[in-house]
Amino acid sequence: MASSGGIDPTCPPAARTATPPPPRFVAVVKDDCETCHLVAPVLGQIVAAGYSLKVYWQDDDAFLPASLATVDDRDLEHSFRLDIVTVPTLIRLEGQRERGRTEGWDAASWRTLTGLATLGEELPSHRPGCGSRSVDPGVPEVLRVRYGETGIRAREVVLGDRVDPTEACYDRGWTDGLPVVPPTPERILRMLAGTRRDPHEIVGRIPPDMAPCTVEKVAINAVMAGCKPEYLPVVLTALQAALDPRFTLHGVTCSTCFSSPVVIVNGPVAKRLGMNSGMNALGQGNRANATIGRALNLVVRNVGGGRPGEIDRATLGTPGKYTFCFAEDESDDGWTPLAEARGIAPGSSAVTVFAGDGVQGVWDQKARTPAELTRSLAMALSAVGHPKLCEWVQAILVLSPEHYAIYRGAGWHRDRITADLQAALSRPGAEVVAGADGVAEGMPHSRRGEQVPKFHPDGLLLVRAGGPAGLMSAILSGWPGGRDHEESHPITREISE
Repeated sequence: MASSGGIDPTCPPAARTATPPPPRFVAVVKDDCETCHLVAPVLGQIVAAGYSLKVYWQDDDAFLPASLATVDDRDLEHSFRLDIVTVPTLIRLEGQRERGRTEGWDAASWRTLTGLATLGEELPSHRPGCGSRSVDPGVPEVLRVRYGETGIRAREVVLGDRVDPTEACYDRGWTDGLPVVPPTPERILRMLAGTRRDPHEIVGRIPPDMAPCTVEKVAINAVMAGCKPEYLPVVLTALQAALDPRFTLHGVTCSTCFSSPVVIVNGPVAKRLGMNSGMNALGQGNRANATIGRALNLVVRNVGGGRPGEIDRATLGTPGKYTFCFAEDESDDGWTPLAEARGIAPGSSAVTVFAGDGVQGVWDQKARTPAELTRSLAMALSAVGHPKLCEWVQAILVLSPEHYAIYRGAGWHRDRITADLQAALSRPGAEVVAGADGVAEGMPHSRRGEQVPKFHPDGLLLVRAGGPAGLMSAILSGWPGGRDHEESHPITREISE
């Protein structure tokens, strides 16, 4: 009886087996590749054997045999969709599915892929290929935006053909007063390549608006700041340190005081990024120093809403609100770097974020002993905030190489220098109480009978930096958050990437 449809049960299984589709081949080549020229005759042999072969060329097809079916791929769309990294690439297709590929010229691989035992027997057994034009620097991001899915969730702002992108950023309030790099999708993708983190991972909520901030949003602001992709892990770590509740980023941002985040980088990453810890370390001229700190401040502005004249109520402000970032000089094996002194394992990379004001220079050209220099530096440190305000703020002392050499020559290092500075900064309460010496500012009268330290025990940090010439160091005073040790605390975080 005839079947009403479907498989005929009288038909043997062998007869019911579908005939697999014949293999087809795709090759991708470019003229500017010696190995592509080498395999051009082999491509002709594949066609001569009866196989279907389509050849995509990326620049010029003049070197290819006339017998080949060629396709112009100078716009690199096919190379992108085929995920070509190296040319020549030969791909075997069965139906619409890829069943294998080989890159460069390897006789054994090509013969296995095609089933042609004598393919290319006149050629050497192996030659490496060349990089596909689709992976040239800057090209993958362009192709992904043009032909693929970017995954970018930020709202796209479409500008007219005659609109200057830089001026558009000014018009929308996205700048800190200096020009920013327009954050195009290609630049954002390139920046995100600097981290292994999920672009949509929420790093934290940025004060004062407490807006959620993703890795993608950090990358957008890093683009605007002028960062390279390899800087992004440092920016992300600095932001996470600043979001630690003990840092009090909300208070630092909204205060009437001067402060802004100061980022100090330790470890191998500083050298890898070419950061400056030497001459002019606290100044301009180094891209990593300038843009890492700027990216952090732009995140606070553009994501958190910390704009001057609005929630940022700084009376005078500081240039550090543009950027303040530098690396510590770790060239002396006898010196314990700041991050290590704060609990980070030796040899690790880390950032320390400190709520700091501007730079207070300290000149001492005449001290030649540690005791002389300590008393001199203590006099300058006593002026932090105000000479009669004690246990009110924290400070960083940036020791220059020539000042540090005085200590090093006597065998003094971090702990000894810090302890002696703290001792030299202790003053009789009668000298620092309100009204003493006719100055209304000062400590409560309840402290009159005490010996009052200038800083809390952990309130003075030491960092080494600066050029080799000049008997001068620098003081970075901290944000005065309160008398009861409730002020912003320096936060140190290891860079995990």
